Amino acid sequence: MTSGTQTSGSGDIARTLDLLWDTGRRPSRGPKPGLTLERIVETAVDIADREGLDAVSMRRIATELGTGTMSLYRYVPGKGELLDLMLDRVQRPSDDPAGLGDGGWRAALEALGRATLALYRRHPWLLEVNQSRPILGPSALDGMEKVLSRIRTMGLSDPELVSAIIMIEGYVVGAARTQLYQEEAERKSGLTDAEFWEAQRPVLEKAMHSGRYPVLASLSEDAFGSDFDHFEFGLQRILDGLEVCVAARAAAGDTADRAHRAAGTACATAEGGASAATPEQPS
Repeated sequence: MTSGTQTSGSGDIARTLDLLWDTGRRPSRGPKPGLTLERIVETAVDIADREGLDAVSMRRIATELGTGTMSLYRYVPGKGELLDLMLDRVQRPSDDPAGLGDGGWRAALEALGRATLALYRRHPWLLEVNQSRPILGPSALDGMEKVLSRIRTMGLSDPELVSAIIMIEGYVVGAARTQLYQEEAERKSGLTDAEFWEAQRPVLEKAMHSGRYPVLASLSEDAFGSDFDHFEFGLQRILDGLEVCVAARAAAGDTADRAHRAAGTACATAEGGASAATPEQPS
């Protein structure tokens, strides 16, 4: 994983939107038959998947496709626009984190979390991109539409629904980054995770027997074991918290409805009583 960060939306926004939504002028046939924007983007994604985002360049893509570099510029202006096309490409239905299956809002967000983690596992270069200002293409909007349509039953406000999605995705990004860093550390050091901790064991055992860390020393042997699924535990606790929020909101709504109905009944009773107490006026 590179130490640099690339930013979505860094190219010509209008041109990128034209390419994403297919609203711009199509290039005439290039000098190489079969060369298309789709092939260019897919090749860029494949290079990034194998070697990281820094390996993606117009020259490298042209080499992979067996064409001249200048031929690519007939289809895409530059790497900034290409990056946004790549981001939208990996969110298409086959890679879409919004394949939510059946069930209620909790099942939908649970599936979103797991599928988004899988997306980052397939395309680790996504962690190298600052997506705080994304260019929204059809794949991104398709995914958001599917998720929102499934979680509207939560009874939250629209900003809160969006926040629930952001909450899940933020958690997943952190978990995906931790996993990637662990794998990168193992690859660069040549030590497996087990070998790394075994090298520290003598010093750590001595520290635990010193009496300085009574709580740590009291933990079970499997407290830091690799068998525990930290990602799943965290995901479920986030969903538990949302469950409490949804239930509280529903209860507050029921209370408000009952109060509204009671007020309406009292008003009707008062109006009836007032009508009965008012003497008829002579005609």
